Amino acid sequence: MTRVLVVYDSRTGNTEKMAGAVADGARKVDGADVVVLEVDKAKMSDLTGADAIIIGSPTYYGNMSGKMKSFIDRSNAIHGKLKGKVGGAFTSSGDTACGAETTILSILEAMLIHGMIVQGRNDNKHYGPTAVESPNKEEVESCKELGERVARLATALKKGT
Repeated sequence: MTRVLVVYDSRTGNTEKMAGAVADGARKVDGADVVVLEVDKAKMSDLTGADAIIIGSPTYYGNMSGKMKSFIDRSNAIHGKLKGKVGGAFTSSGDTACGAETTILSILEAMLIHGMIVQGRNDNKHYGPTAVESPNKEEVESCKELGERVARLATALKKGT
């Protein structure tokens, strides 16, 4: 089994919808055990017990939410224990050009500092899925694709293929 953890923060429900779509995509992969947790309920042991970690946050002033930043800041207690895990990120924002990419990059930077393997995308939304307010069909599909791609990579790495 490949354990995929989706941790999210959501004030309006938009990022939560995206988290559900990410999880749906990850569940398409045979052998994926997917856990979805709101950031307030997530523990460091959830991170260390996962093979893949996908984090979603609303965009606040071009950055992740304070709750998500606090959670990531607490992960310094497990520094070195996330090395080699697969990661990905997503965000929702209130408008276009208001910091979605920088929000995702701030999450991915923390993953890279932990020694994680980040799953990017070559065609568009390179850093991860974004949505303006409630995700539309295309944005939901982008979230599903992220979940599936991260789960496939984590499964392949776990099998050594």
